[in-house]
Amino acid sequence: MSTHRPRHLPLQRSLLAAALASGLMLCTAPALAQSTAATVRGQVMLDSAPATDAEVTATNLVTGLRRSVRVTNGGYSLGGLPPGSYRIDVSAGGRTDSRNVTLRVGQTATLDLGVGGVDETATAGEAETLDTVTVTGQVLVETRTSEVATYITPKQIQALPQGTRNFLAFADTVPGVQFTQGSDGTTRLRSGAQDSSAINVFIDGVGQKNYVLPGGVSGQDSTRGNPFPQAAIGEYKVITSNYKAEYDQLGSAAITAVTRSGSNEFGGSFFWDRTSTDWRAPTEGEEASGEKAEFREEQYGASFEGPIIRDRLQFFLAYEAKEYVSPRSVVPGQGFASTPGLLPAELQPLVGTFSSPFKQDMYFGKLSWLPGDAHLVELTAKVREETELGNFDGTRTLMYGSAKDNDDRRLDLRYQFSGERFLNDFHVGYEDASWRPRAYTLAPGYVLTTANPNDVILQAGGGPDFQDKGQKGWSLQNDLTFNSFEWNGHHTIKMGVKFKDIDITSLEQNPYNAQYYYDVGQDTSIPYQVRFGAPVGEATGGVTTSGKQYGLYLQDDWEVNEHLTLNLGLRWDYETNPAYTDYVTPADYVAALRGWDNINAPGSGIDIEDYISTGSERDDFKDAWQPRLGFSYDLRGDQRHVIFGGAGRSYDRNLFSQLALESTKYSFPPYTYQFDTAGHDCDGASPTCLAWDESYFDPATLQALVAANPNLGAERYLMHNDIRTPYSDQFSLGMRNLYGPWVTEVTLSHITSHDGLVFHLGNRRPDGDFFAPGTTWGPPWDDGAFGVPGYGRLIIGTNGLETRANSLALKIDKPYTQASRWGMTFAYTYTDAEQNANTTSGGAFDYPDLSGFGWLASTGVPKHRMVATGVYDAPWGITLSGKLSLASPSPRQGTNCLAGWNDCIIDYYTPEGSIGFKQFDLAAQRTWQAGERLSFYVRGDVLNVFDWVNYDGRDDWFGAPGEPNPNLGRPTSQLLPTRTFKLSMGFNW
Repeated sequence: MSTHRPRHLPLQRSLLAAALASGLMLCTAPALAQSTAATVRGQVMLDSAPATDAEVTATNLVTGLRRSVRVTNGGYSLGGLPPGSYRIDVSAGGRTDSRNVTLRVGQTATLDLGVGGVDETATAGEAETLDTVTVTGQVLVETRTSEVATYITPKQIQALPQGTRNFLAFADTVPGVQFTQGSDGTTRLRSGAQDSSAINVFIDGVGQKNYVLPGGVSGQDSTRGNPFPQAAIGEYKVITSNYKAEYDQLGSAAITAVTRSGSNEFGGSFFWDRTSTDWRAPTEGEEASGEKAEFREEQYGASFEGPIIRDRLQFFLAYEAKEYVSPRSVVPGQGFASTPGLLPAELQPLVGTFSSPFKQDMYFGKLSWLPGDAHLVELTAKVREETELGNFDGTRTLMYGSAKDNDDRRLDLRYQFSGERFLNDFHVGYEDASWRPRAYTLAPGYVLTTANPNDVILQAGGGPDFQDKGQKGWSLQNDLTFNSFEWNGHHTIKMGVKFKDIDITSLEQNPYNAQYYYDVGQDTSIPYQVRFGAPVGEATGGVTTSGKQYGLYLQDDWEVNEHLTLNLGLRWDYETNPAYTDYVTPADYVAALRGWDNINAPGSGIDIEDYISTGSERDDFKDAWQPRLGFSYDLRGDQRHVIFGGAGRSYDRNLFSQLALESTKYSFPPYTYQFDTAGHDCDGASPTCLAWDESYFDPATLQALVAANPNLGAERYLMHNDIRTPYSDQFSLGMRNLYGPWVTEVTLSHITSHDGLVFHLGNRRPDGDFFAPGTTWGPPWDDGAFGVPGYGRLIIGTNGLETRANSLALKIDKPYTQASRWGMTFAYTYTDAEQNANTTSGGAFDYPDLSGFGWLASTGVPKHRMVATGVYDAPWGITLSGKLSLASPSPRQGTNCLAGWNDCIIDYYTPEGSIGFKQFDLAAQRTWQAGERLSFYVRGDVLNVFDWVNYDGRDDWFGAPGEPNPNLGRPTSQLLPTRTFKLSMGFNW
C-alpha cells in the first residue's frame, strides 16, 4: 500500500501535537465533558453593593459533590456541575445564606445572590423527585443564551406516553425535530431538511456518531432498538442551531444527555410493560384481509444504585430488554396494490401482513468516585446486543428479508479537576460497534418488474444482503474552562482538544444471492436479467481503514454587561482516511477508462482524470474551520425579555460505507447480464447478452461465467479525487420571554447544507451524451453498449448535494413543578425546505449531474408541525399525561412521464388533505406508597387514542404519456402505531 500522506499539514500537526501535550500536562485522568456539565453564575451582593470578599459553594444534594469559588469583584461562576439539585451556600462579611436550585444538563444559569436576600428571577420553589430521593430547589430558567435549545426533563421522560422506551422519542417536542416510527417499526430522528445522518448524540459528553452507516447515532441504522437504556438517562437537551464550538461531527441537531449516577442511599427500580395482538387495532391491510398478524411488544428492566463509601464512591447499574413481534405489510408496487390477483399465482400468498421478531438487551454501569472536593472520577460502560428478522415490507416479501445482528460496546473513564478559577475535564474512551445483516433465505432472488428493471412490483426468494460494517477504537478528549476572567466584562473561556484512533470496516457482498428479474408483461417464468456478486480472486468485498480524528476549539462566553452576552467560538476538525487517500485505481481499469471514447468525448461532462488515483492525488480535507458566533441581549437586565441570535458553520462527515465503495465493489463487484428473451431483445454481439438456459440458476454456472473475465459486466465505483466534508451554515434570530412560570420563544432560522456526497451514473453514449439525441430522459443503463469497454457500469461519487430550509419556530413552556403539580409544552414549526436532488444521501442517476433536477421540495419535511404535551399530578397518587402531534402532509417525489417517455422528469407533489400526520397519546399512572422508601405503580398508555391512520409509503408514479396514474399518492404502507394499549407495572425502593 502506498505510504502517501497529505503534503500540506506540518504546521497544523505541530499545533495539534502542542495542544495535545498541553492538554495532557493539565490533567492526569478523565472527566465529565463540558457539553453535559452545568454552570451557575451571577452577582453576590452585600448590603446592596457587590461583595469584594465572599465564597460561593455548590453541594449536590444526592451525591455530596462540592464546588467552591472565591468572589473578589461581586461576580462568580461555578462550572462543571453534573445536572441535578444543589444547595448554593454564600458567605460574605460574616453573614451566610443558602438556596436550593435545580440545574439542567449543559445549562448556564444566572443566579444573583444577596446575603439574606431573595432571588426574584428564579421560578417558584419546587420539590423535584429523583426516584427515591426528594430534594427541594428552585428550577433556574436559562434565558440569556444564544442557543436554540430545549430541555427534556426527568419528569417528561418518566410521565409522558410512549411505546418504544427510546429516550430520543421525546426530542420531537422540540420545534423543528421529528422522531418517526416507520411501517417496519424502525425509528429515525431528524432535524430540518437534512436526513437523520446529520444529527449527533452526546452522552456524558461523548459523541455517539456512526462513522459507517446512516442514522447519525452508532447502531441506529434500520433498527427498532434503542441507543441507550432509558432508565439510565437522567435528562437531556436538544440544540437545533447555534451550538457552541465544543460540538463536532454534526450538521443539524445536537442532543446532549447525561446519565444517572449513584447516590448516598441504596435504591433501585423494576419495570415491565407489555402489549399484544388483542390490545392493538388492525392496520388497514389486516382489516381488509380479516386477520391480524401476531403482535407482541414486551419491555422489562431493573436499576440499582447506592453508596460503596458514603459521599465518596457510588454505583449505578441498569438493564433493559425489548422483545418484539411486529407486523409487516407486503404490498405490490407499480399500481398492483389494488389488483394483487394479477400477480403470478405463486407470488400471491406472499402478499399481506406478516410478523417480524426482534430482541434487544442493554446493560449500563457507572462508578462515581469523589476522592476530594476538587476531584471527580467516573467510569461508565454500556453493552448493547440485538438480533432481528427485518428488512421486509412494501415490495419485499418475508423470505426476501434480512437476519441482522447489531452490537455496540462503549467504555469511558473520566476525571474532573476543579481549581480555584478553572475546571479541567479529561476523558478516555473505547468503542466497538458492529452491524451484520445477512439474507434470511439462501436461494435465488425473484424480482418482478415492469419492462423497466427499476420499476419493482414484488421481490421474493433470497434477498441480496451480506454485510459486516462497524467501528472500533479509542479516544482522548480534554476540555479546559477558565471560569472567571475579567476584561471589559466577565469571560468564561473554554478550550479543548480531541483525538480518536478508529478502525472503520465496511464489508459488502451484495447481491449475495443472485437476483433474477422478470417482466410482468412477458413470461414470468423466464428472467430477462440477472444481477449477482462474485469475488475477484481471494478478495472478500471488505476494506478497513485506520482513521485518525483531531479536533480543536476555543470558546469565549463574554458577559459584556448586564444586558449583552456574546458567544464567540472557533472549531477545527481533521480526519485521515487512508482507504480513500491511498487508494490506487487498478492499472487495467485506468487503461480502459483512458481509452474509452464515450467518456472522453467533449459532451460527457466528466474529466475522468479527476477520478483516477495513483495514491498521491488525494488529500484528507483540512479546511474544516467552523466559526460559531452568537449573542443575547437582555432588554431590562432581569432575564425576562431576551433577544438572541447567531451564525455558525458546522462540519459533519462522509459515511465510510459510501467512501469505501470503490474498494468494496472492485473486490466483490456486482455483475449484470441480460437474457435475449421475448420483449427484452439485447444485442447478441454484446458479451453480456446471453441466450437463456436453466443452468444459469446454478450459482456455480454464474461464477464460471465471470471467472474467465472478472471485469466483464462488473459494476465499478470511482470517487472524485477532491472529496470534501459536508457542512451546514446556520443563522437564527429570536426572542425569549419569561412571564412568571411561563417561558415563550419565537425563532426565525435559515439553514443550508452543502457538499453532501452523491453518486451519478458514469455510463455515456458514443458521442459522450447522457441522453439519446432529441431526448431529456433515459439514462444509458445498457452496460454492454454504454458501459466501460471490457467492464460494465460506471458509478462516480462526488460532492454536490444541498438542502436549504427557512423556519419559524414558536415554543411555549410551563415547566412542571411539584408545587403547581402540572406542566405543559407547545411547539409549532413552519418550514419551507428544498433540496437539489431526489436524494439526500445516495444515488442521483436520472440526470448526468444535479443541474437536471432543479430544486425540489424536501421529502418528509411538513410545512406545518405542532406537538403539545401536558403532565398533571391528580389526587390519590395518579399522574395523567398526554401528547398531541399534528403535521401537514409532507412533500413526496416521483417520476413524471406525462409529457412523453423521452421527456420524463423528477417531480414532486403533496398528498391531499390538510393534515398528513395526527396522533394523540394518553397515559395514566397510579402509585401506592408501601413504606418510606418502597412504592408500587401500575400504568396504562393508550397510543393513537383515536386510531388515526397515518401512512408511510405511497405510489409516487405520476403516469405514462397521456395516462395519468389514478393511484398517484395511494398509500402502500401504514405507519405504526395503530390504536394500542400498553400495560406497565413496577416498583421503586
